[in-house]
Formats: sequence, C-alpha cells, structure tokens
Amino acid sequence: MFSKSRINEPGPKQVEGDKAKAPELPATKPAMDFGGAPVKAKPNASVLSSDLTVVGNLKTTGDIQVEGTVEGDIRAHLLTVGETATIRGEIVADDIVVNGRVIGRVRGLKVRLTSTARVEGDIIHKTIAIESGAHFEGSVQRQDDPLNGVKAIAGPKAD
Repeated sequence: MFSKSRINEPGPKQVEGDKAKAPELPATKPAMDFGGAPVKAKPNASVLSSDLTVVGNLKTTGDIQVEGTVEGDIRAHLLTVGETATIRGEIVADDIVVNGRVIGRVRGLKVRLTSTARVEGDIIHKTIAIESGAHFEGSVQRQDDPLNGVKAIAGPKAD
C-alpha cells in the first residue's frame, strides 16, 4: 500500500555551473479523435458596408451587421444595426442591437436600443433594453416567443 518512493521528494540541488536541462517537448497538442463530427468554427458576421444599398429581403441563420441602407425585411440570428444604417422594413432576429435607424417592426428575443438608436415602429420582444438618449416611436409588446408566427420571408417564385 505505501512505498518509499522518492517521487515527491526534492532532488539534488543544482550548482550554478551545472545547467542540465530536461528535454523540451514540442509545443503541439496531441491529436484526439473522439469519433464525432468535426467542430466547425462560427463564421464571422456578414457586413453590409455604409456605401451599400440593398433593395430586397435578407435571410440568414447567421449574423448580419448593417452599416448601409436596406429597403426590405431582414431575418437573422444576430442583427446589428450600425450607427450609419437605415433599415426600412421588418427585422426579425434572436438578438437585435440597434445603433442606427429602423423604420418598421422589430421582433426579437433580446432587443437593445443604444443611445444612438432611432426606431419608428412597433417592438415585439422577450427582453428589451433601451438606453438613455434612444429615440423610439411606436408600441412595445412583450411575448414569451416573439418569433412565433412570423411569416417566412418570400423568396423568388418558381414558374
């Protein structure tokens, strides 16, 4: 059960001139295969620059950062409306951060209007935060599932 192992005992002290080093190990991680699917890195947000105007609807399961102008509806996972952005249409996302201007309905699980936000339209949310200085004209309605019952954004019609 017990042994007189010297594993935890200090070894002989080294003298300044005696600089014997332990061999260095390579700085790589061992490869481990757990037999599962490979883990995919989360893609970066798609950015619509300030000099871009989009006329039409946008739909993604990813993240979008709008800095330009969008005339149409947007559906995304995380939507960030930049300070220079203007959106005319309904926006629907799990998380919405508005720094710029939105003219239309806002639907999100988490909605945040920063101090530079300008929203003209109704907000339907689960949680909301409105910073001091934000401009908002419309009604606010809390729902447990604000994304439920959202009509799908229509795509091109097939002939």
